Amino acid sequence: MPKLGVNIDHVATLRQARREHDPDPVAAALIAAKSGANTIVCHLREDRRHIQDKDVIQLKKKLTKPLNFEMALNAGIIKFAARIKPKYCMFVPEKRTEITTEGGLDIVKYFRRVKTATAQLAKKGIIVSVFVDPVKKQIDAAIKAGARIIELHTGPYANAKTKVGKQKQLAKIKRMAQYAKTKGLIVHAGHGLKYRDVKPVARIKEIDELNIGHSIVARSITVGMAKAVREMKRLVK
Repeated sequence: MPKLGVNIDHVATLRQARREHDPDPVAAALIAAKSGANTIVCHLREDRRHIQDKDVIQLKKKLTKPLNFEMALNAGIIKFAARIKPKYCMFVPEKRTEITTEGGLDIVKYFRRVKTATAQLAKKGIIVSVFVDPVKKQIDAAIKAGARIIELHTGPYANAKTKVGKQKQLAKIKRMAQYAKTKGLIVHAGHGLKYRDVKPVARIKEIDELNIGHSIVARSITVGMAKAVREMKRLVK
């Protein structure tokens, strides 16, 4: 059974819409952790559109569950992560104009930067992961760069419009999860997964953790964070 990582970015999105104090993403993270989340995920973007530096500091201070800290290959944020020392750091692509992450990080293209940043964080005892499309050459590059975990991008699966398209994307995720596992990597998966489509991905035995954010936060608006996390946890089981 995969573990469940809950991304609380969009709690902060709602807060930042009015530049208010509420809703508090740290409080939401603590409820999620108490309700079954195995890890808490947050992404400190370069434009600080949702999560703020102070949120990360408070999450690291207050959480008893591991923090998975997402970031771009940004020197300032890498330095910040090295100081805060979350258990996990994950490199993701980032564009200022995107609504959300549009694909996996191109490890082949940015290999030297990924390898250098990975070594920098590993020296601080941080476990480094990379968010990649389910493509063999990207997985191979991640290994060479020193990553210990890969997170397979499930967006194309979650957004597929037909049953055939969904099955095709699911098969690709499964093949690459199996391949990565044979190479000694820990395999995570996430992005765009919803309550209605998470089960088939959760059944892939090579996947150690699913990281899910928007659908849980959206559901929490009507039923509360605790119930939203518990419902997703049951589906993942």
